[in-house]
Amino acid sequence: MKATLVQAVNSALKLEMRKNSDIVLLGEDIGINGGVFRATEGLYDEFGPHRVIDTPLAESGIIGLAIGMSLYGLRPVAEIQFFDFIFSAFDQITSELAKMRYRSGGTYTAPMVIRAPIGAGVKGGPYHSQSGESYFVHTAGLKVIMPSNPYDTKGLLISAMRDNDPVLFFEPKRIYRAFKDDIPDDDYTLPIGKANIVKEGNDVTLISYGATMVPAKEAATLAAQENIDVELIDLRTLAPLDSVAILDSARKTGRVVIAHEAPKTLGMGAEISAMISEKAVEYLQAPILRVAGLDAPVPYSLESTYLPNAKRILTSIKKVASYK
Repeated sequence: MKATLVQAVNSALKLEMRKNSDIVLLGEDIGINGGVFRATEGLYDEFGPHRVIDTPLAESGIIGLAIGMSLYGLRPVAEIQFFDFIFSAFDQITSELAKMRYRSGGTYTAPMVIRAPIGAGVKGGPYHSQSGESYFVHTAGLKVIMPSNPYDTKGLLISAMRDNDPVLFFEPKRIYRAFKDDIPDDDYTLPIGKANIVKEGNDVTLISYGATMVPAKEAATLAAQENIDVELIDLRTLAPLDSVAILDSARKTGRVVIAHEAPKTLGMGAEISAMISEKAVEYLQAPILRVAGLDAPVPYSLESTYLPNAKRILTSIKKVASYK
């Protein structure tokens, strides 16, 4: 079937809830209303109020309740209405959820998923547009996923719901309905921690994920018109990071550009750049360049200036390609 990214989310939730009665959804307005982005539309009618639970506006309570459910034996999928609201539950996630397996010596874990629409591009202003994935990648015990298309979204979300550890599943809301992919009607899984080589190339490695994959693909196409052969990598999973795919490509091309919409300072680009510098510096033929969001709140009226676009990414590709 042809599906948008948000339809892929809905399909994954529906199929897995039919297979596993331990999966329970909870979040603000996810029931009768189907969620602010309609990701859970129709699920309340099929599964009822005991498995699709409308909660109060209290993110700390949502996550605390979900942790208790997971320890009891359920597999909750908690929705944070906008990623920006997740900070109200930051202590529950980083101090309790992430450490459950470690502090119990492997006796207990908390198999649950936290879904959240993330990023800018929908005129949400500074309180509905943040990309703070690095906060959670920094925290041991959490898996962090951010897909870039409907096919990956469905396969990775099903994998997340079957995983025995907590997974944060960030959905780039800018591309919720931007395009459609062919995805199977039935369930399927994709491996967590495995990047996708979208396009093989020999001149420059371009690494991205989430909504920034759209301008990254455009930049790779534009680069080809200037005889620059770009290898394009979609990380898909940020923790665990597919270091093998990253390092193999960096060693092959010797030139690397990393693009993401989160702020540049201490973003994923910084960690990837450090890893390549530590483990593959002898292969590099140019400085590693990062194309990122600004180290500033996301503006309402200047989103297009804030967000990385194909032109900015192409400029960095050309710079590393021509470096002598």
